[in-house]
Parts: sequence; C-alpha cells; structure tokens
Amino acid sequence: MKKTFRIILIIVVIILLAFVLKYFKDSNSKSIEDFKVEEPFYTSINTKAVATGKLNPEEEIELKPQITGIIDKILVEEGDLVKKGDLIAKIRVVPNEQSLVSASSRIATNKLSFDNAKVLYDRNKALYEKGVISQQDFENSELSFNQAKESLAQAQNDYQIIKRGSISGGSSANTNIIAQIAGTVLEIPVREGDQVIQSNNFNAGTTIATIADMSLMIFEGKVDEAEVGKLKEGKDIKVILGAINDKEFPARLTFVAPKGIEENGAVQFTVKANVTLDNTTNVRAGYSANAEIDIESKDSVLAIKESLLQYNRITEKPFVEILEGEDKYKKQNVTLGLSDGINVEITEGVKEGDKIKVWNKASKDNEDEDND
Repeated sequence: MKKTFRIILIIVVIILLAFVLKYFKDSNSKSIEDFKVEEPFYTSINTKAVATGKLNPEEEIELKPQITGIIDKILVEEGDLVKKGDLIAKIRVVPNEQSLVSASSRIATNKLSFDNAKVLYDRNKALYEKGVISQQDFENSELSFNQAKESLAQAQNDYQIIKRGSISGGSSANTNIIAQIAGTVLEIPVREGDQVIQSNNFNAGTTIATIADMSLMIFEGKVDEAEVGKLKEGKDIKVILGAINDKEFPARLTFVAPKGIEENGAVQFTVKANVTLDNTTNVRAGYSANAEIDIESKDSVLAIKESLLQYNRITEKPFVEILEGEDKYKKQNVTLGLSDGINVEITEGVKEGDKIKVWNKASKDNEDEDND
C-alpha cells in the first residue's frame, strides 16, 4: 500500500514539474510586446539657469558703540521703523579706575601750573601798566597764562570723557547710539545690562542693533560654472521666494562674480540682482529665493521628447530607434541642439514624420545592437 502511494506521489510531482517547465518555456518564448512610437514635432525651446540664494536688503548697517560700557537703555524694538538720527540706545560708562585716577592727577598738575601762571600774569600786568616791564615780557606772561588755562580745560574734559563718556553740556555723546540710516530695525542682539565693547582698529566692537532699508532688496545667489559663462549683467530675470511661491518678482542682474568658490566638488559663482517689490507684499530679510535666468531660446525647431533618446554604452553618443517595418526598428544616430530638460532639438538624424520607438522596455534586439 505504501509502495503504491509513493509511486503515485512521484508521478504527480513529475507531472507538476513538467507543467512548470512548460509554463516558463512558453513565457520566455513569447514575442516582444509592441512598442509605442512618437513623431518629431516643431516647438519653441527655452533654456534656463536656476540660481539658489536669499533675499537681502541692499543697505544694511550694524550700529556699534564708540566707547566701552553697559547698555543702560534700549529705546526701540525689532521691527520698528526709525529715521536717520533717532536715538536707539544709551550706554552707561564704567570707567577704568587707573585711567580715572591718571586723569584726575593731570587735572591737579595742570591746576598748579594754571595758578602759577595766573599769579605771574597778574604781577606782570601791574608792572606793565606802571611801565616797569616791556610789552614783550607782558605778552609772554599772558601767553603762558592762556596756555595753562587751555591745558587745565583739556584735562578736565578728558576726565569727563573717561568718567561719563562725553563732555558735560555737549550736544552729542558717545554714550548715545544713533540711527545712521532710515529703515527697519532687523535685530537687537543685546539686552539692557549687557556689557559692550567699543569699535576700534583692533576690535570690531559689539553690535547693538542692525538697521536696513527694506524698500531696496537684492537677490544674492550662486550658479554653477557650466552656466555662468552665459550670464550677462543687466539681464532681466525672475525671482521666486520660498515663502511666496505663487508670485514672481522681476529683477535685473547687476553682478556676476569674476571668481568662483568650490563647494561640494563643484565651482559656484555668486550673482546679485536688484529686485523690484510691490507695496502689497510683505517681504522679510533673509527669505530663501530662486532666480530663473533665461539663457537661450529658439522658436519652431524640430524636436523630440528627451526620454526617447538612448546612448551608446561605449561611445556615449545619442541615438533613437526609427520604425522601418512591422516590429522592425533601425538605430539612427542623432545630433542634438538646444534642450530644456523635457524636449530636445534634433539638428540631424531624424525628419518630420519619422516614428520613433518609446524605449520604456528593453528588448533582445536592443541588447544585440548595443553590442554591435
């Protein structure tokens, strides 16, 4: 009984195996599916370069103190509109003790010189009026008195500047931070009570506020070296902001960098363009933006879809397959012209009315042709 069952099982397995083998054989021997074809057509082709970058104010300044101290008061907030000359902040001076003592000592020294010069001046004046001394001797004593008076005043002013940051009664003071242009306060990186350092030849100083004229904006971006040679200053371009995708802003290219910078293995060139804004759009500094720059365009050229192109694996030259008869295609080398990434101009190789194979599926014939 077991032997009979085993024989039947073996027969069934053999039958199933034969069925599977026949199925794969039939599948592999099926004829290649029919391919779709497309014809060349006449169209206009425009090539564009895309520069990625940001939208920044054309005029942007940083306000820095001319004296070291502590922020005593901030009179504006970020986003406020200010006029040229408006008071932005006040600084409280924290004088250096050694400098203060030295200035005080100079006052005392100059006070002694002034008192002595005054005594000599008063004495010589009385003698001159009596005719005892000459006019020259009197004028010399008068000069010494005036010089001592001026030195004392200078020492007192130096002391006031070191102690308070300005001369008492002056119309302007280093402790006052004044807006140098009219515009919008973009940033205030300090707070009341923060210590600030003066700007000088050896130190950039602490930035108290950044002000920019938001009515004049420029696009700053970068383009690849393959496209920069086709750009010219003065060319009209379009700028699209990342935050306002549904609107294009006209701009004019004003600068193309003469030197590129290598980034991630590619050489990039900086470009700048003046952007024309409208009053209805609220634009902020630092918006990411893309600039579309028309490089070249042609009207009514013979073209095909770029997806129809194939490339020889060895020579890397482009070709297409043209229908010659029923299910028979001929490989035809082509010469390409302008391309916009979707359509490509054909200058040689095909003509109007040719039926070009849509090569979305590979065939054995294609592989044989590549090997040839």
